[in-house]
Amino acid sequence: MGKATGFMDYKRIVPGERNPKVRLNDWKEYQQTLPEDEWKKQGARCMDCGTPFCHTGIQLGHSTIGCPLYNLIPEWNDLVYQGRWREALDRLLKTNNFPEFTGRVCPAPCEGSCTAAINDPAVAIKSIERAIIDKGFEEGWIVPEPPAVRTGKKIAIVGSGPAGLVSADELNKAGHSVTVFERSDRIGGLLMYGIPNMKLEKEIVERRVSLLEEEGIQFVTNTEVGKDIDAGQLRDEFDAVILCSGAQKHRDLPIEGRELKGIHFAMNYLTSNTKSLLDSNFADGAFISAKGKDVIVIGGGDTGADCVASALRHQCKSIAQFGKHPQLPAERAAGNPWPEYPHTFSLDYAYAEANAQLGIDPREYSIITKKFIGDEHGHVKELHTVQVQKITDEKGCVITREISGSEKVWPAQLVFIAVGFSGPEEEVIHAFNLTQDKYSNVKAPGGKYTTNVEGVFAAGDVRRGQSLIVWAIQEGRGAARECDHYLTRSTALS
Repeated sequence: MGKATGFMDYKRIVPGERNPKVRLNDWKEYQQTLPEDEWKKQGARCMDCGTPFCHTGIQLGHSTIGCPLYNLIPEWNDLVYQGRWREALDRLLKTNNFPEFTGRVCPAPCEGSCTAAINDPAVAIKSIERAIIDKGFEEGWIVPEPPAVRTGKKIAIVGSGPAGLVSADELNKAGHSVTVFERSDRIGGLLMYGIPNMKLEKEIVERRVSLLEEEGIQFVTNTEVGKDIDAGQLRDEFDAVILCSGAQKHRDLPIEGRELKGIHFAMNYLTSNTKSLLDSNFADGAFISAKGKDVIVIGGGDTGADCVASALRHQCKSIAQFGKHPQLPAERAAGNPWPEYPHTFSLDYAYAEANAQLGIDPREYSIITKKFIGDEHGHVKELHTVQVQKITDEKGCVITREISGSEKVWPAQLVFIAVGFSGPEEEVIHAFNLTQDKYSNVKAPGGKYTTNVEGVFAAGDVRRGQSLIVWAIQEGRGAARECDHYLTRSTALS
């Protein structure tokens, strides 16, 4: 620990954001960086706790405590403070294959479990992580490192999201020959099409994919297992298969008027938008445009926020985002103690942009949609809502009750449903004849990732359900380790 009083001497500072009125005119990342001297101060704020909770990495109920990658956070924070960036990069990459992704889009459960955060703002762990990996690329320290020896074993990975890419990276390092199959036209899964450019520019994803290719990994796009290629063929041609196909079965809103035109799943909107941007800078018109429309986003999470930010860039007429829960408190609630992830109110990038462009925070709380109403052409024109409140009944159960007289009609020519996913799409699961659990996920024990079919493993959201990118990376590493052991009866992978 370089500076014992760093957490007392320096205040938490994180990189600023580009002016919302400026960034609304483009699709570039909104985050900025800090001078190197400031990064040293931020690294000095790390307390080097005797028992660091930032990298405990456990799931407690619905909350994540610390980083499930067990990142060596105190170590690389101290190395940044000392100006030893190359060593900091080595420590970071020891547990995290792709910090350029997590440093941009992870919600940072590590910071919620930072010991400094008991009484003061947490150490800027996520920002420091991004600074380390970005410096590594800028300095040319990150270069292709293909394995010196090949084992002769062949592995097929289905899905190129974080779990699939990490599994491929780890198994390739072990000397196996890895082929990744992706049904889309580009590699990256939700990293490519599910997260808009403002949060993760696609050059960042493509840079990493190019590195993996140079290290010997083969990528096959536009290929859906069970449709374009038979699952049995993969099992015959490869020594093992790892299924990392995600959990993208949309959770729907089956209410009156759902069949009307102009109502879309949020992920379809984000995907078509990013694809059109990359293919033609929107010249092909192959995207859902919000220009001049009253837009409603149903769902209060990050995906909904990304829809808000995208619609603003399309120059929508108005925007509102509905959430069924009350507004979060400014400080931790009694039932949300440290070191749990803090469920507190914040102003996400999309809402700062809405305020800059329309002068509003678009979020509406404790509200549910009752029905959609269409025009004579079968297109949505409005939706009806009611406010709700949560109460505890005489049995101690929390129930949601509608508030009489709170009904409201909203104009809407475009609606995005962003209420999450109900599980994995099952076609590829059925193609391999895999057993599923009660949530429809592939049944594979944690820590083993083995399915009911010999030589077939499962990792990421397809196994555990929709989750954070750090859990996907952890699962990808774990599945690679178990697959390597299955093939060679030993493993050096961690």
